[in-house]
Amino acid sequence: MSAPDDEAKKPRREGGDLALDTDLGWAIRLVGAAFRRVATDSVADLPGGARGYLVLVALASGEPPSQLALAKEVSLDRTVMTYLLDDLEAHELITRRPDPRDRRARQVLLTDTGRTRLQQVRRSLATAEARLLTDLGDEDAEQLRTLLARVAQTAQRELITPEEAEC
Repeated sequence: MSAPDDEAKKPRREGGDLALDTDLGWAIRLVGAAFRRVATDSVADLPGGARGYLVLVALASGEPPSQLALAKEVSLDRTVMTYLLDDLEAHELITRRPDPRDRRARQVLLTDTGRTRLQQVRRSLATAEARLLTDLGDEDAEQLRTLLARVAQTAQRELITPEEAEC
């Protein structure tokens, strides 16, 4: 078996020479399945599991969003989001308040308990991610994260509606 660096140096095959190791769909499917396997334990204790984690991450990164804006940001149906927020609030990880700009909307805020729990889960998840990225150096891992985030933003913006997203 060759070293990871040797694999990266292989010339890319021309369009007529199809192979799994150059197929984007195959790679995304395999990496997604592997990530779910290694990350499941990290988020298992959170209400909503992976969905709950994504909500907490979204809330930790800025201005308190409305429930609807949050549902769009994490690509969840708003009905699913309501039930998930109910669970997160019951565990005192989030709180909701009327939006001062629009009293009909409700802002979602991360509590101190939620922030602490998110930090714990994030440490556990970082260990799981490191297992998956073990064949990449730090620079390659960072570049992969950056590129995947850009592709995900494009998918979220242009290709996938919350109803189409697999949750």
